[in-house]
Amino acid sequence: MKKDVTTYPRIIENTEDWPIYRLSEDRANFIQDIEASTFQRLNTNSWQAKMDMLVKTIYQERIRIKESPWKVDPPNERSFWNKVSKRLIKKSLDRNDPEAQAEAEDMLKKIIHRYAEEIVGTFKVSTFRFAQRFLTVLFNRLLNAAVDKSLASLWRGRRQLYERLNVVGDVETVRHLFRYGTVVVVPTHSSNLDSILVGYAMDQIMGLPSFSYGAGLNLYNFGPAAYFMNRLGAYRVDRRKKNPIYLETLKTMSKLSIERGVNSLFFPGGTRSRSGELDRDLKLGLLGTTVEAQRTMCQHNEGKKVFIVPMVIGYHFVLEAPFLIEQYLRYTGKEHYLRLRDDSQSVRSWLRFIWRFFSTTSDISLSVGRPMDVMGNFVDAQGRSFDKFGTEIDIREYFMTDNVFNEDHQRESEYTKLLAERIVERYSVENVVLSSHLVAFAVFEMLVHENPKLDLYGIMRLPPDDYLFPYNAVVEVVEQLQAKLYEWEQAGRIKLSPAIHRPATEVVQHGVRKLGVFHAEKPLGFTKDNGIVSSNFRVLYFYRNRLKNYGLDKAVHWKSEEIEVLKVD
Repeated sequence: MKKDVTTYPRIIENTEDWPIYRLSEDRANFIQDIEASTFQRLNTNSWQAKMDMLVKTIYQERIRIKESPWKVDPPNERSFWNKVSKRLIKKSLDRNDPEAQAEAEDMLKKIIHRYAEEIVGTFKVSTFRFAQRFLTVLFNRLLNAAVDKSLASLWRGRRQLYERLNVVGDVETVRHLFRYGTVVVVPTHSSNLDSILVGYAMDQIMGLPSFSYGAGLNLYNFGPAAYFMNRLGAYRVDRRKKNPIYLETLKTMSKLSIERGVNSLFFPGGTRSRSGELDRDLKLGLLGTTVEAQRTMCQHNEGKKVFIVPMVIGYHFVLEAPFLIEQYLRYTGKEHYLRLRDDSQSVRSWLRFIWRFFSTTSDISLSVGRPMDVMGNFVDAQGRSFDKFGTEIDIREYFMTDNVFNEDHQRESEYTKLLAERIVERYSVENVVLSSHLVAFAVFEMLVHENPKLDLYGIMRLPPDDYLFPYNAVVEVVEQLQAKLYEWEQAGRIKLSPAIHRPATEVVQHGVRKLGVFHAEKPLGFTKDNGIVSSNFRVLYFYRNRLKNYGLDKAVHWKSEEIEVLKVD
């Protein structure tokens, strides 16, 4: 059965008018701006601080080349850093005189230039149009074949990929904001599929122009991926590089890009959530560039604003869940867990996953959050900011001292922290509860209640074969959780998928069927007599964590006679 999906017309029809295209056409000047701004920022440090920065950078880069080389690294990588290192020693830059200063500044400029050229990508209209047509046709063909279980259905073309995506939220407000400034989308991150689906939804459903987005440099090791990402507006992020020169160059690129009106997308959590929780510990580097860009716009009296749009992505099934939760438990528990191979990186596993995704009704939720300014104030469709009392405010005042705009990095650092807290808060509110998450939460809490003397890692060591969760007991817990969720939904504290509003018996049936359906060890399943069992408590815990930190466990009255967990002899 086809699902009715609202799709929006493009807000900028001509691709050559997209900000990311105009930036790519001016790439050479953009790189020069990045180099000048980065150098100016770093050159304000003291002589000793600059020397320490150069020495640290050269040392770390030589170690990186030796211990973690990648195929994508430039062929002259080793020779470049060897030359820089020899130059540092030969010129005796430990002395502070005009000649040494000139040498140090020249070396700094060369390193910044190398980083800027590596980071900044391009956007080719011809490549975008090809990728748009090719991927849309490919995914839609796969969808038709998989749903009908027939390769002949490849050519019937009745279904579209967007039927699998549930985009909820105030999309119209986000679309209007493109007239008033730069839009920065900050999604949660739990799967390698996130970037593909968010990009597809914004293009094919929301009608938005392409965004600038960060792509890990490791992805460029695969030739076809590198070809497309190099030409589709991605900027390269090398997570091996932790030195201050690289990080400053990356942040400067982001700031200047936003100032030029290029809409941006990045995952503020920095990496996939290992625990399955909503992102809570956000990285402040790129997030801080939105605050700095807004201050610069105010100083230049441009009248433009930077808008932050949180987005929460929800899956019934995360391909990488077993690998991610193993990493999380090893890190937090300091236990000697067996290392699992991350099969999610193999081509075969991704093809298998895509086929399975298409052949089921396992929809994916994309919840578009309420747009905010960089101070975390909500904005309306005209980009006007309002405080928590509903009073319109002028954010320019946040960047002024004695009615004069000024640059204050300490102040803006605090603003960035407040923005991060606000985004985390909105993730909790914009989260759409799926039936699979609710049932996973209910069953895992039953397991914990049955073993009150065990900590989390003791629970993880329990043999799943020893436990049977009676259907009626799970239904009882789910009913109690539903009552609290309905209350929170009415208060605007959370969002619920349509399945959550069904009777608890149907929610349990639906949730167990959908939960991690294609894992080799299913987190939940039914026995022949309708009991519920788990094959893997760790993966069950991963999905349960989607509702962690809400305090939802307090909604269950454990004294109910209906609630019991049976141990299998």
